[in-house]
Amino acid sequence: MNRDVVTMSLNKPVSSSSQVPPNGEPRSSQNPPAGLSSPLNDQQFSLLQQSVSHLSSQQLAWVSGYFWGLASGGEQSVTADAPASAVAAVPALPKGKLTIIFASQTGNAKGVAEGLAEQAKHKGIEVALFDASDYKGKNLAKETHVIIVASTNGEGEAPDNAIALHEFLQSKKAPDLSQLQFGVIGLGDSSYEFFCQTGKDFDDFLSKLGATRFIERVDCDVDYDAPAAQWCEQALTKVAELLTGPSDNQVVQLPLTQATETSVAFTKHNPFSATLLSSQKITGRDSTKTVQHIEIDLEGSGIQYQPGDALGVWYENDPELVKALLVKVGLSGVESIDVDGNSLSLQHALQNHFEITTANPQLVSKFAELSQSKKLLKLGEDKSKLREYAAATQVIDVFAEKKTKLSAEQLVGLLRRLTPRLYSIASSQAEVDEEVHLTVGLVEYSKGDEVRLGGASGFLIQRLQEEAPVKVFVEHNNNFKLPDDDALPLIMIGPGTGIAPFRSFLQERDNRGASGKNWLIFGDRTFTQDFLYQVEWQQYLKTGLLTRMDVAFSRDSAQKVYVQQRLLEQGAQLWQWLEQGAHLYVCGDATHMAKDVHETLIEVAQSHGKLSRTEAEHYINELRKAKRYQRDVY
Repeated sequence: MNRDVVTMSLNKPVSSSSQVPPNGEPRSSQNPPAGLSSPLNDQQFSLLQQSVSHLSSQQLAWVSGYFWGLASGGEQSVTADAPASAVAAVPALPKGKLTIIFASQTGNAKGVAEGLAEQAKHKGIEVALFDASDYKGKNLAKETHVIIVASTNGEGEAPDNAIALHEFLQSKKAPDLSQLQFGVIGLGDSSYEFFCQTGKDFDDFLSKLGATRFIERVDCDVDYDAPAAQWCEQALTKVAELLTGPSDNQVVQLPLTQATETSVAFTKHNPFSATLLSSQKITGRDSTKTVQHIEIDLEGSGIQYQPGDALGVWYENDPELVKALLVKVGLSGVESIDVDGNSLSLQHALQNHFEITTANPQLVSKFAELSQSKKLLKLGEDKSKLREYAAATQVIDVFAEKKTKLSAEQLVGLLRRLTPRLYSIASSQAEVDEEVHLTVGLVEYSKGDEVRLGGASGFLIQRLQEEAPVKVFVEHNNNFKLPDDDALPLIMIGPGTGIAPFRSFLQERDNRGASGKNWLIFGDRTFTQDFLYQVEWQQYLKTGLLTRMDVAFSRDSAQKVYVQQRLLEQGAQLWQWLEQGAHLYVCGDATHMAKDVHETLIEVAQSHGKLSRTEAEHYINELRKAKRYQRDVY
C-alpha cells in the first residue's frame, strides 16, 4: 500500500459497523479527549475515528508516527523511509457489505439468517438482513456479496415470501450479476424428492446471471444445526477476507445457536419449561382416530404469539421403544457415547437426543449396507420406492428387515438428531392469556401384533401427564397471518387438524371486534365422530362472527366428498369473495389436499373469472405474492 492509498482512505466514509470493536462493545465516545483542543471540525474528526477503528495498538502506533512525519517532514520524506511491512500492516477498509436474504416458510431459514447476521456483526462485517419478500431483485446488481438462506416448501416450491424473487431471477428483467459474489445454504428434508430445491434454484439462477460463488452451496437436512453452523463460519471467514483482507485481530465468535437467541428469551435452543394443563379427546369414542385438544400453561414466561404461529415441542422418546430398539441391534444401553462433548449412556441418548421413530432414506440406505439386506439393497436402486418405504416405516421396523448386531457408534451413526415438532397454535392470546392450545392427532398404526406411535404425538397424548413439564417455544410464521385490515373477508380451508389455526383466527377476530366476513370450510371422516370443535363453530355461526361454514365428511356417503369439492360447488361465491379482497388460507396435508385445493382455485378462476388456464394460474400466483393466499401445509 502506498501513501496515496492511506491518505485517500482517511477521507473516505466507512460503514457504521466498522465502529464496533472485535468484542462487540460500542466505543465509549465519539468526541475528542477531554481537555484536548482539536483543530479538526466534527466531520473530519468523525472520519478520522472511523478510519482507524479497525487498527491494532501496534498499527495505531505506526499511523501515529506516520502522521507525525507528515506534519514535520512532508509526505515524501515519511513514505520514502517507511518500511514496506509496516505500511502493509494497515488493513484495507471494507470494499462492500454483506447482504443476507432469507427465504423461509416456517422460520428455520429466518433463524439461521438472523444468527448469521449476528455473527457477521461480531466479525466487524457490515451486514444487511432482508426477508426475501422485502428485497427487490434488481438491487442484486448493486451488491458485492450476498448469502441466501433458503428453505423449500411443499414439493420443491419456493417459500411464500420468496416467490417474487424466485420468479424475477428467471425472468428477462433479471440483471447481469457478474460483479456479485454469493453463497447459498439450503434447508430441507431429504425424505422428500425435491430436497433443498429452492436453495439449488437460487444457486443456479445467480450463477447463470454471471455471479461467482465464493463458497460452495450446502444442503442441510432436518437436523441442520451443526452443518449450518460450520458452513456459516466458513462463509463469514471468506467474506471477511474478501471485504477487508486477512486480519490478525481477534474477534468474539458466537455459536450460530447463541446468535439467534440474543433478542428472544425462549427459542428452539432455549425452550421454556411449561406445564400441561389439560388434554381432552375431541373425536368420538367410535372414531377411527384420536385427536386431542391440549392446553399448556405459559405463566411467567412472557412468551407472546400471534394467530398463525406454531408451537415447537421438545419431546422424549418412549422408554419402551428405546429398550426394544436396543434389543433389536444387540446392545444393552449402558454403552457410553459422546453427544456434544458430553459422555452419556446410550439409553439416555436414545431417549432424549436421537430420532428413533421416523425413518428416512439415508438411514434405510446405510442400514442396507451394514446388514446386506437384499430387500433394502433392492429398494435403494429406486429412489422413489426408497422414499415411500422410509415414509411408511419406523426405525425399529427397518432394523427388523434383517437381524444385525450394531455397535453403539454404528447405531447413532444411522440416526438423525432429535428435532422438535411444530404444531399450529389453536388459540389467540387475546382469548386465553398465558395459555397456548394445540389440536394434536395421534399418529398410530399396527405393525403385526404391535402398535406404532408417532414420537411427539405419542408423548403429548399418551405419556405426558397433567401438571407435568413440557419444553416449548414459539416459531413465528409471518407467512400465515391475519390481514391488518379487520374489514377484509377471510376464507379458511382446514380439514382435520388443519382446523387448528382457524380457531385462533376466529378467537382473535372476535376479541378485536373485526367487521370482516369469515367463511370456514372444514372436512373430516364422519359428522358424528370427527366434527372437531363443533360446538364452538355453531356458537360463532349464532353470533354472526362466522358468516358461513361448509363441511365435507368423506365417509358419510357412498361417494366420498372432500373440501375441494365444496369449493367447486360454491365457486361463484368463492370468486365473489376473492374479488371483494378476501384473504384465503389453507392448512393441512401438503401431499394431496393442498394440491387439490390449489387446482380447484385455478378451476374456479377459469369458470367464474372467465380466465384462460394461463391467466388463472397467474391470478392465483399473484394472490400468493400479495399474501392474500397463504398456506400452512405439512
